Amino acid sequence: MVKILHLSDIHMGSGFSHGRIDPQTGLNTRLLDFTAALERCIDRAISEPVDLVLFGGDAFPDATPLPMVQEAFAQQFRRLADAQIPTVLLVGNHDQHAQGRGGASLCIYRTLGVPGFVVGDTLVLHRLETSQGPAQVLTLPWLTRSTLLTKRQTEGLSLAEVGALLLDRLQAALEGEIRKLDPDQPAILLAHLMSDRAQLGAERMLGVGKGFSIPLSTITRPEFDYVALGHVHKHQNLNPNNQPPVVYPGSIERVDFSEENEEKGYVLVTIEPGERGQRQTQWEFCPLPARPFRTLRVDLADCDNPLAELLGAIDPAAIEGAVVRLVYRVRAEQLHQIELAAVRDRLAAAHTYSLQAELISQLARPRLPNLDATTLDPLLALEAYLGERSDLKNLADDMIEAARDLLGYASPAIVVNLPEPATAQTANPDFPDPESSPGQNPAATSTAELATDAHDGEPTSPSTNGPDRAVQSPAIDRSGQLRLL
Repeated sequence: MVKILHLSDIHMGSGFSHGRIDPQTGLNTRLLDFTAALERCIDRAISEPVDLVLFGGDAFPDATPLPMVQEAFAQQFRRLADAQIPTVLLVGNHDQHAQGRGGASLCIYRTLGVPGFVVGDTLVLHRLETSQGPAQVLTLPWLTRSTLLTKRQTEGLSLAEVGALLLDRLQAALEGEIRKLDPDQPAILLAHLMSDRAQLGAERMLGVGKGFSIPLSTITRPEFDYVALGHVHKHQNLNPNNQPPVVYPGSIERVDFSEENEEKGYVLVTIEPGERGQRQTQWEFCPLPARPFRTLRVDLADCDNPLAELLGAIDPAAIEGAVVRLVYRVRAEQLHQIELAAVRDRLAAAHTYSLQAELISQLARPRLPNLDATTLDPLLALEAYLGERSDLKNLADDMIEAARDLLGYASPAIVVNLPEPATAQTANPDFPDPESSPGQNPAATSTAELATDAHDGEPTSPSTNGPDRAVQSPAIDRSGQLRLL
Protein backbone atom coordinates (compact mmCIF):
# COMPACT_ATOMS: atom_id res chain seq x y z
CA MET A 1 0.00 0.00 0.00
CA VAL A 2 1.35 3.41 -1.03
CA LYS A 3 0.38 6.37 1.15
CA ILE A 4 0.54 9.85 -0.38
CA LEU A 5 0.11 13.39 0.93
CA HIS A 6 -1.23 15.74 -1.73
CA LEU A 7 -1.14 19.52 -1.18
CA SER A 8 -1.16 22.49 -3.50
CA ASP A 9 -1.29 26.27 -3.95
CA ILE A 10 0.75 27.33 -0.94
CA HIS A 11 1.21 30.90 -2.27
CA MET A 12 3.67 31.67 0.49
CA GLY A 13 4.25 35.40 0.66
CA SER A 14 0.69 36.34 -0.27
CA GLY A 15 -1.71 38.57 1.61
CA PHE A 16 0.76 40.80 3.43
CA SER A 17 -1.80 43.61 3.28
CA HIS A 18 -4.02 41.53 5.58
CA GLY A 19 -1.30 41.12 8.21
CA ARG A 20 0.78 43.16 10.61
CA ILE A 21 4.36 43.05 11.84
CA ASP A 22 4.96 40.46 14.51
CA PRO A 23 6.93 42.17 17.34
CA GLN A 24 8.91 39.03 18.21
CA THR A 25 10.07 38.00 14.73
CA GLY A 26 9.76 41.24 12.79
CA LEU A 27 7.94 39.29 10.04
CA ASN A 28 4.51 39.85 8.59
CA THR A 29 1.94 37.78 10.47
CA ARG A 30 0.47 36.48 7.22
CA LEU A 31 3.83 34.96 6.32
CA LEU A 32 3.75 33.25 9.70
CA ASP A 33 0.21 32.00 8.97
CA PHE A 34 1.23 30.42 5.67
CA THR A 35 4.35 28.93 7.25
CA ALA A 36 2.30 27.42 10.09
CA ALA A 37 -0.13 25.85 7.61
CA LEU A 38 2.70 24.31 5.59
CA GLU A 39 4.37 23.11 8.78
CA ARG A 40 1.21 21.22 9.76
CA CYS A 41 1.19 19.49 6.37
CA ILE A 42 4.82 18.43 6.72
CA ASP A 43 4.20 17.30 10.32
CA ARG A 44 1.45 14.99 9.11
CA ALA A 45 3.59 13.62 6.29
CA ILE A 46 6.36 12.72 8.74
CA SER A 47 4.15 11.43 11.54
CA GLU A 48 2.09 9.05 9.35
CA PRO A 49 4.61 8.51 7.71
CA VAL A 50 3.64 8.83 4.05
CA ASP A 51 5.59 7.24 1.21
CA LEU A 52 5.31 10.15 -1.20
CA VAL A 53 4.48 13.87 -1.14
CA LEU A 54 2.93 15.53 -4.20
CA PHE A 55 2.87 19.31 -4.45
CA GLY A 56 0.46 20.60 -7.12
CA GLY A 57 2.13 23.92 -7.93
CA ASP A 58 2.06 27.65 -7.08
CA ALA A 59 4.58 27.77 -4.27
CA PHE A 60 4.76 31.57 -4.27
CA PRO A 61 2.78 34.52 -5.65
CA ASP A 62 5.33 34.91 -8.49
CA ALA A 63 8.58 33.49 -9.84
CA THR A 64 10.80 35.88 -7.85
CA PRO A 65 9.74 35.65 -4.19
CA LEU A 66 11.50 37.53 -1.41
CA PRO A 67 14.52 35.71 0.10
CA MET A 68 12.81 35.40 3.49
CA VAL A 69 9.80 33.79 1.79
CA GLN A 70 11.98 31.32 -0.10
CA GLU A 71 13.76 30.47 3.14
CA ALA A 72 10.51 29.78 5.00
CA PHE A 73 9.38 27.47 2.17
CA ALA A 74 12.71 25.63 1.95
CA GLN A 75 12.97 25.08 5.71
CA GLN A 76 9.75 23.06 5.71
CA PHE A 77 10.43 20.98 2.59
CA ARG A 78 13.95 20.20 3.78
CA ARG A 79 12.30 18.23 6.58
CA LEU A 80 10.94 15.85 3.94
CA ALA A 81 14.43 15.33 2.51
CA ASP A 82 15.77 14.68 6.01
CA ALA A 83 12.96 12.12 6.56
CA GLN A 84 13.82 10.51 3.18
CA ILE A 85 10.30 11.01 1.82
CA PRO A 86 10.30 11.37 -2.00
CA THR A 87 8.71 14.65 -3.08
CA VAL A 88 7.50 15.94 -6.44
CA LEU A 89 7.31 19.74 -6.84
CA LEU A 90 5.12 20.68 -9.79
CA VAL A 91 5.54 24.04 -11.54
CA GLY A 92 2.37 26.15 -11.52
CA ASN A 93 1.52 29.34 -13.37
CA HIS A 94 2.74 31.53 -10.49
CA ASP A 95 6.06 29.68 -10.43
CA GLN A 96 6.82 30.62 -14.03
CA HIS A 97 8.34 33.72 -15.50
CA ALA A 98 6.42 35.77 -18.04
CA GLN A 99 5.23 33.85 -21.10
CA GLY A 100 5.64 30.58 -19.20
CA ARG A 101 9.39 30.33 -19.78
CA GLY A 102 11.06 28.50 -16.93
CA GLY A 103 10.12 27.69 -13.35
CA ALA A 104 12.84 29.64 -11.59
CA SER A 105 11.25 29.59 -8.15
CA LEU A 106 11.32 25.76 -7.96
CA CYS A 107 14.04 24.65 -10.39
CA ILE A 108 16.68 25.56 -7.80
CA TYR A 109 15.85 22.29 -6.01
CA ARG A 110 16.85 20.30 -9.09
CA THR A 111 19.96 22.40 -9.59
CA LEU A 112 21.04 21.78 -6.01
CA GLY A 113 20.34 18.06 -6.34
CA VAL A 114 18.18 17.83 -3.21
CA PRO A 115 17.91 14.07 -2.45
CA GLY A 116 14.52 12.59 -3.29
CA PHE A 117 13.19 15.79 -4.88
CA VAL A 118 11.80 15.90 -8.41
CA VAL A 119 10.80 19.14 -10.13
CA GLY A 120 7.98 18.71 -12.63
CA ASP A 121 8.39 21.46 -15.21
CA THR A 122 7.72 19.32 -18.29
CA LEU A 123 5.15 16.76 -19.38
CA VAL A 124 7.06 13.58 -18.58
CA LEU A 125 6.71 10.32 -16.68
CA HIS A 126 8.78 9.92 -13.47
CA ARG A 127 9.46 6.52 -11.88
CA LEU A 128 10.05 6.88 -8.14
CA GLU A 129 11.20 4.44 -5.47
CA THR A 130 9.24 4.68 -2.23
CA SER A 131 9.42 2.72 1.01
CA GLN A 132 6.50 0.63 -0.28
CA GLY A 133 7.87 -0.02 -3.75
CA PRO A 134 7.88 1.82 -7.09
CA ALA A 135 5.37 4.48 -8.05
CA GLN A 136 4.78 6.33 -11.31
CA VAL A 137 4.04 10.06 -11.43
CA LEU A 138 3.21 11.76 -14.71
CA THR A 139 3.79 15.51 -14.30
CA LEU A 140 1.75 18.03 -16.28
CA PRO A 141 2.87 21.57 -15.37
CA TRP A 142 0.95 24.73 -16.22
CA LEU A 143 0.82 25.03 -19.99
CA THR A 144 0.42 28.20 -22.01
CA ARG A 145 -0.27 28.58 -25.71
CA SER A 146 3.38 29.37 -26.37
CA THR A 147 4.38 26.09 -24.70
CA LEU A 148 2.67 23.96 -27.32
CA LEU A 149 2.42 26.20 -30.37
CA THR A 150 4.58 28.64 -32.25
CA LYS A 151 3.36 32.00 -33.47
CA ARG A 152 3.51 30.83 -37.08
CA GLN A 153 1.26 27.86 -36.32
CA THR A 154 -1.47 30.12 -34.96
CA GLU A 155 -1.42 32.84 -37.64
CA GLY A 156 -4.83 33.40 -39.20
CA LEU A 157 -6.63 31.13 -36.71
CA SER A 158 -9.56 32.15 -34.54
CA LEU A 159 -9.43 31.70 -30.77
CA ALA A 160 -11.66 28.63 -31.02
CA GLU A 161 -9.38 27.11 -33.65
CA VAL A 162 -6.29 27.84 -31.54
CA GLY A 163 -7.94 26.21 -28.53
CA ALA A 164 -8.82 23.10 -30.52
CA LEU A 165 -5.27 22.86 -31.86
CA LEU A 166 -3.86 23.21 -28.33
CA LEU A 167 -5.99 20.37 -27.04
CA ASP A 168 -5.02 18.17 -29.96
CA ARG A 169 -1.33 18.75 -29.22
CA LEU A 170 -1.82 18.15 -25.49
CA GLN A 171 -3.83 14.96 -25.98
CA ALA A 172 -1.22 13.56 -28.35
CA ALA A 173 1.64 14.32 -25.95
CA LEU A 174 -0.32 12.97 -22.97
CA GLU A 175 -1.22 9.78 -24.81
CA GLY A 176 2.44 9.15 -25.62
CA GLU A 177 3.38 9.30 -21.92
CA ILE A 178 0.40 7.21 -20.79
CA ARG A 179 1.52 4.37 -23.05
CA LYS A 180 4.78 4.21 -21.08
CA LEU A 181 2.96 3.36 -17.82
CA ASP A 182 3.58 0.00 -16.18
CA PRO A 183 0.14 -1.51 -15.39
CA ASP A 184 1.54 -3.33 -12.35
CA GLN A 185 2.66 -0.17 -10.54
CA PRO A 186 0.56 2.65 -9.02
CA ALA A 187 0.16 5.53 -11.47
CA ILE A 188 -0.65 9.14 -10.56
CA LEU A 189 -1.22 12.15 -12.80
CA LEU A 190 0.04 15.34 -11.09
CA ALA A 191 -1.25 18.35 -13.04
CA HIS A 192 -1.56 22.10 -12.58
CA LEU A 193 -4.45 23.08 -14.80
CA MET A 194 -7.89 24.60 -15.08
CA SER A 195 -10.51 21.94 -15.72
CA ASP A 196 -13.70 22.87 -17.52
CA ARG A 197 -15.72 21.36 -14.64
CA ALA A 198 -13.97 23.14 -11.76
CA GLN A 199 -15.62 25.70 -9.49
CA LEU A 200 -13.38 28.72 -9.24
CA GLY A 201 -12.02 30.34 -6.09
CA ALA A 202 -9.56 33.24 -5.75
CA GLU A 203 -7.59 32.09 -8.81
CA ARG A 204 -10.09 33.95 -10.99
CA MET A 205 -8.36 37.15 -9.76
CA LEU A 206 -4.88 35.63 -9.84
CA GLY A 207 -4.35 35.19 -13.56
CA VAL A 208 -6.57 32.19 -14.35
CA GLY A 209 -7.38 33.60 -17.78
CA LYS A 210 -3.77 33.38 -19.02
CA GLY A 211 -4.01 29.67 -19.75
CA PHE A 212 -6.74 27.52 -21.21
CA SER A 213 -9.28 25.06 -19.80
CA ILE A 214 -8.79 21.35 -20.27
CA PRO A 215 -11.79 19.00 -20.58
CA LEU A 216 -12.23 16.66 -17.66
CA SER A 217 -12.39 13.70 -20.05
CA THR A 218 -8.79 14.37 -21.10
CA ILE A 219 -7.42 13.61 -17.62
CA THR A 220 -10.01 11.12 -16.33
CA ARG A 221 -8.27 8.03 -17.65
CA PRO A 222 -8.54 4.46 -16.29
CA GLU A 223 -4.75 4.12 -16.49
CA PHE A 224 -4.45 6.45 -13.47
CA ASP A 225 -5.13 5.40 -9.89
CA TYR A 226 -5.35 9.01 -8.73
CA VAL A 227 -5.35 12.42 -10.45
CA ALA A 228 -3.74 15.05 -8.21
CA LEU A 229 -4.58 18.57 -9.36
CA GLY A 230 -3.50 22.08 -8.47
CA HIS A 231 -4.44 25.64 -9.43
CA VAL A 232 -8.04 25.92 -8.14
CA HIS A 233 -8.10 27.09 -4.52
CA LYS A 234 -11.45 25.53 -3.65
CA HIS A 235 -11.29 21.88 -2.58
CA GLN A 236 -13.36 19.60 -4.83
CA ASN A 237 -13.49 16.18 -6.43
CA LEU A 238 -14.39 16.41 -10.11
CA ASN A 239 -15.12 12.69 -10.49
CA PRO A 240 -17.57 11.56 -7.78
CA ASN A 241 -17.44 7.90 -8.85
CA ASN A 242 -13.70 7.95 -7.93
CA GLN A 243 -12.59 5.94 -10.94
CA PRO A 244 -10.16 7.53 -10.64
CA PRO A 245 -10.53 10.34 -8.09
CA VAL A 246 -9.79 13.73 -9.70
CA VAL A 247 -9.07 16.00 -6.74
CA TYR A 248 -8.19 19.62 -6.13
CA PRO A 249 -7.04 19.82 -2.49
CA GLY A 250 -7.38 23.61 -2.62
CA SER A 251 -5.01 26.11 -1.08
CA ILE A 252 -3.70 25.55 2.45
CA GLU A 253 -4.41 29.10 3.66
CA ARG A 254 -6.88 31.81 2.64
CA VAL A 255 -5.41 34.25 0.15
CA ASP A 256 -8.11 36.93 0.27
CA PHE A 257 -11.79 37.54 1.02
CA SER A 258 -12.94 35.57 -2.02
CA GLU A 259 -12.01 32.45 0.00
CA GLU A 260 -13.79 33.61 3.14
CA ASN A 261 -16.21 30.66 3.22
CA GLU A 262 -13.88 27.98 1.84
CA GLU A 263 -12.37 25.22 3.97
CA LYS A 264 -8.61 24.82 3.62
CA GLY A 265 -6.51 21.70 3.90
CA TYR A 266 -4.70 18.84 2.15
CA VAL A 267 -5.49 15.28 1.03
CA LEU A 268 -4.23 11.89 2.25
CA VAL A 269 -4.34 9.14 -0.38
CA THR A 270 -3.82 5.38 -0.09
CA ILE A 271 -3.45 3.09 -3.10
CA GLU A 272 -3.78 -0.64 -2.45
CA PRO A 273 -1.42 -2.95 -4.37
CA GLY A 274 -2.58 -5.04 -7.30
CA GLU A 275 -2.93 -5.00 -11.06
CA ARG A 276 -4.46 -2.15 -13.03
CA GLY A 277 -8.21 -2.13 -12.59
CA GLN A 278 -7.98 -4.03 -9.30
CA ARG A 279 -6.13 -1.45 -7.21
CA GLN A 280 -8.35 0.43 -4.76
CA THR A 281 -7.76 4.10 -4.07
CA GLN A 282 -9.00 5.81 -0.91
CA TRP A 283 -8.61 9.50 -0.14
CA GLU A 284 -9.45 11.83 2.71
CA PHE A 285 -9.57 15.63 2.92
CA CYS A 286 -7.81 16.91 6.05
CA PRO A 287 -8.88 20.44 7.11
CA LEU A 288 -6.40 23.00 8.39
CA PRO A 289 -7.11 25.76 10.95
CA ALA A 290 -6.70 28.63 8.48
CA ARG A 291 -6.92 32.27 9.53
CA PRO A 292 -10.62 33.28 9.46
CA PHE A 293 -11.80 36.09 7.20
CA ARG A 294 -14.98 37.98 8.10
CA THR A 295 -16.99 40.50 6.09
CA LEU A 296 -19.49 42.67 7.97
CA ARG A 297 -22.00 44.60 5.87
CA VAL A 298 -24.24 47.23 7.46
CA ASP A 299 -26.78 49.53 5.80
CA LEU A 300 -27.03 52.79 7.74
CA ALA A 301 -28.90 54.87 5.17
CA ASP A 302 -32.22 54.84 7.03
CA CYS A 303 -30.86 54.88 10.60
CA ASP A 304 -31.48 57.78 12.96
CA ASN A 305 -28.42 56.78 14.99
CA PRO A 306 -25.94 55.27 12.51
CA LEU A 307 -23.09 54.97 15.01
CA ALA A 308 -25.13 52.86 17.43
CA GLU A 309 -26.31 50.66 14.56
CA LEU A 310 -22.76 50.20 13.30
CA LEU A 311 -21.32 49.34 16.72
CA GLY A 312 -24.16 46.91 17.36
CA ALA A 313 -23.33 44.98 14.20
CA ILE A 314 -19.81 44.22 15.46
CA ASP A 315 -19.55 41.18 17.74
CA PRO A 316 -16.05 41.17 19.28
CA ALA A 317 -16.27 37.45 20.05
CA ALA A 318 -17.11 36.57 16.44
CA ILE A 319 -14.19 38.51 14.95
CA GLU A 320 -11.46 37.56 17.42
CA GLY A 321 -8.25 36.78 15.53
CA ALA A 322 -9.92 37.28 12.15
CA VAL A 323 -9.09 39.46 9.18
CA VAL A 324 -12.13 41.74 9.05
CA ARG A 325 -13.52 44.18 6.55
CA LEU A 326 -16.38 46.39 7.68
CA VAL A 327 -18.47 47.70 4.79
CA TYR A 328 -21.19 50.21 5.64
CA ARG A 329 -23.57 52.13 3.39
CA VAL A 330 -24.12 55.67 4.53
CA ARG A 331 -25.44 58.98 3.26
CA ALA A 332 -23.05 61.91 3.01
CA GLU A 333 -24.91 63.88 5.68
CA GLN A 334 -24.47 60.95 8.13
CA LEU A 335 -20.69 60.80 7.93
CA HIS A 336 -20.14 63.28 10.74
CA GLN A 337 -22.12 60.99 13.07
CA ILE A 338 -19.68 58.08 12.60
CA GLU A 339 -17.00 58.25 15.28
CA LEU A 340 -14.17 56.20 13.80
CA ALA A 341 -12.33 55.98 17.13
CA ALA A 342 -15.31 54.17 18.66
CA VAL A 343 -15.52 51.84 15.66
CA ARG A 344 -11.82 50.98 15.91
CA ASP A 345 -12.16 50.24 19.62
CA ARG A 346 -14.99 47.86 18.81
CA LEU A 347 -12.82 46.07 16.21
CA ALA A 348 -9.82 45.70 18.52
CA ALA A 349 -10.29 41.93 18.84
CA ALA A 350 -9.70 41.42 15.11
CA HIS A 351 -6.30 40.39 13.79
CA THR A 352 -6.48 43.21 11.25
CA TYR A 353 -9.39 45.18 9.84
CA SER A 354 -10.33 47.63 7.12
CA LEU A 355 -13.17 50.16 6.98
CA GLN A 356 -15.01 50.75 3.72
CA ALA A 357 -17.69 53.45 3.62
CA GLU A 358 -20.00 53.25 0.62
CA LEU A 359 -21.55 56.66 0.02
CA ILE A 360 -25.08 56.63 -1.37
CA SER A 361 -25.29 59.01 -4.30
CA GLN A 362 -28.17 61.46 -4.27
CA LEU A 363 -28.57 60.69 -7.96
CA ALA A 364 -29.32 57.09 -7.05
CA ARG A 365 -32.18 58.02 -4.70
CA PRO A 366 -35.56 56.84 -6.04
CA ARG A 367 -38.02 59.41 -7.36
CA LEU A 368 -40.81 60.43 -5.05
CA PRO A 369 -43.89 58.39 -5.97
CA ASN A 370 -46.28 61.37 -5.71
CA LEU A 371 -44.46 63.51 -8.28
CA ASP A 372 -45.89 63.75 -11.80
CA ALA A 373 -43.41 65.73 -13.89
CA THR A 374 -45.99 66.46 -16.60
CA THR A 375 -48.45 68.53 -14.53
CA LEU A 376 -46.90 69.24 -11.12
CA ASP A 377 -46.24 72.87 -10.26
CA PRO A 378 -42.61 73.64 -9.26
CA LEU A 379 -43.71 74.88 -5.85
CA LEU A 380 -45.69 71.71 -5.20
CA ALA A 381 -42.68 69.65 -6.26
CA LEU A 382 -40.50 71.52 -3.78
CA GLU A 383 -43.03 70.97 -0.99
CA ALA A 384 -43.18 67.24 -1.77
CA TYR A 385 -39.38 66.99 -1.78
CA LEU A 386 -39.02 68.82 1.53
CA GLY A 387 -41.63 66.52 3.02
CA GLU A 388 -39.26 63.61 2.39
CA ARG A 389 -36.17 65.37 3.79
CA SER A 390 -36.44 65.38 7.56
CA ASP A 391 -32.95 66.85 7.78
CA LEU A 392 -34.20 70.04 6.08
CA LYS A 393 -37.35 70.55 8.14
CA ASN A 394 -35.88 73.59 9.91
CA LEU A 395 -35.27 75.29 6.57
CA ALA A 396 -38.42 74.13 4.81
CA ASP A 397 -40.56 77.23 5.49
CA ASP A 398 -37.82 79.62 4.44
CA MET A 399 -37.13 77.65 1.27
CA ILE A 400 -40.81 77.60 0.31
CA GLU A 401 -41.13 81.33 0.94
CA ALA A 402 -38.06 82.03 -1.19
CA ALA A 403 -39.50 79.86 -3.95
CA ARG A 404 -42.76 81.86 -3.86
CA ASP A 405 -40.81 85.07 -4.30
CA LEU A 406 -38.85 83.64 -7.24
CA LEU A 407 -41.92 82.24 -8.98
CA GLY A 408 -44.20 85.16 -8.14
CA TYR A 409 -47.06 82.71 -7.73
CA ALA A 410 -47.68 79.02 -7.54
CA SER A 411 -48.46 78.53 -11.22
CA PRO A 412 -51.10 75.92 -11.93
CA ALA A 413 -51.41 74.21 -15.26
CA ILE A 414 -52.66 76.68 -17.88
CA VAL A 415 -55.37 75.44 -20.20
CA VAL A 416 -55.73 76.99 -23.67
CA ASN A 417 -58.80 76.06 -25.69
CA LEU A 418 -58.06 75.22 -29.31
CA PRO A 419 -60.57 75.47 -32.12
CA GLU A 420 -62.79 72.52 -32.81
CA PRO A 421 -60.86 69.89 -34.78
CA ALA A 422 -63.27 69.87 -37.72
CA THR A 423 -63.21 73.67 -38.23
CA ALA A 424 -60.71 75.05 -40.72
CA GLN A 425 -59.24 78.52 -40.15
CA THR A 426 -58.69 81.20 -42.70
CA ALA A 427 -55.10 81.72 -43.70
CA ASN A 428 -53.34 84.71 -42.22
CA PRO A 429 -51.94 86.76 -45.11
CA ASP A 430 -49.31 88.28 -42.83
CA PHE A 431 -47.57 84.87 -42.44
CA PRO A 432 -47.27 83.26 -45.87
CA ASP A 433 -45.69 79.85 -46.24
CA PRO A 434 -42.90 80.07 -48.78
CA GLU A 435 -42.97 76.31 -49.35
CA SER A 436 -46.73 76.06 -49.96
CA SER A 437 -48.06 75.87 -53.49
CA PRO A 438 -49.94 78.83 -54.96
CA GLY A 439 -53.53 79.02 -53.83
CA GLN A 440 -53.02 76.69 -50.86
CA ASN A 441 -54.03 77.94 -47.43
CA PRO A 442 -51.12 76.92 -45.10
CA ALA A 443 -52.96 77.72 -41.89
CA ALA A 444 -55.93 75.65 -42.94
CA THR A 445 -53.68 72.75 -43.86
CA SER A 446 -51.74 72.66 -40.57
CA THR A 447 -54.92 73.12 -38.52
CA ALA A 448 -56.64 70.32 -40.37
CA GLU A 449 -53.67 67.99 -39.78
CA LEU A 450 -53.65 68.97 -36.13
CA ALA A 451 -57.36 68.24 -35.80
CA THR A 452 -56.99 64.89 -37.51
CA ASP A 453 -54.07 63.85 -35.28
CA ALA A 454 -55.86 64.91 -32.12
CA HIS A 455 -58.96 63.02 -33.16
CA ASP A 456 -56.93 59.85 -33.80
CA GLY A 457 -55.24 60.07 -30.40
CA GLU A 458 -51.82 60.96 -31.89
CA PRO A 459 -51.44 64.69 -31.07
CA THR A 460 -48.79 66.80 -32.75
CA SER A 461 -47.55 70.37 -32.39
CA PRO A 462 -49.64 73.12 -33.98
CA SER A 463 -48.49 75.06 -37.02
CA THR A 464 -45.80 77.62 -36.44
CA ASN A 465 -47.00 79.72 -39.35
CA GLY A 466 -49.69 81.69 -37.50
CA PRO A 467 -50.26 83.56 -34.23
CA ASP A 468 -49.93 80.31 -32.27
CA ARG A 469 -46.16 80.43 -32.87
CA ALA A 470 -45.52 81.43 -29.21
CA VAL A 471 -46.80 78.09 -27.89
CA GLN A 472 -43.80 75.90 -26.86
CA SER A 473 -43.85 72.09 -26.52
CA PRO A 474 -47.63 71.74 -26.03
CA ALA A 475 -49.50 68.58 -25.14
CA ILE A 476 -52.97 68.05 -26.68
CA ASP A 477 -55.55 65.70 -25.20
CA ARG A 478 -58.55 64.10 -26.92
CA SER A 479 -60.82 67.06 -26.06
CA GLY A 480 -58.71 69.36 -28.24
CA GLN A 481 -57.29 71.29 -25.29
CA LEU A 482 -53.70 72.46 -25.26
CA ARG A 483 -51.99 72.23 -21.85
CA LEU A 484 -49.08 74.58 -21.12
CA LEU A 485 -46.73 73.60 -18.29
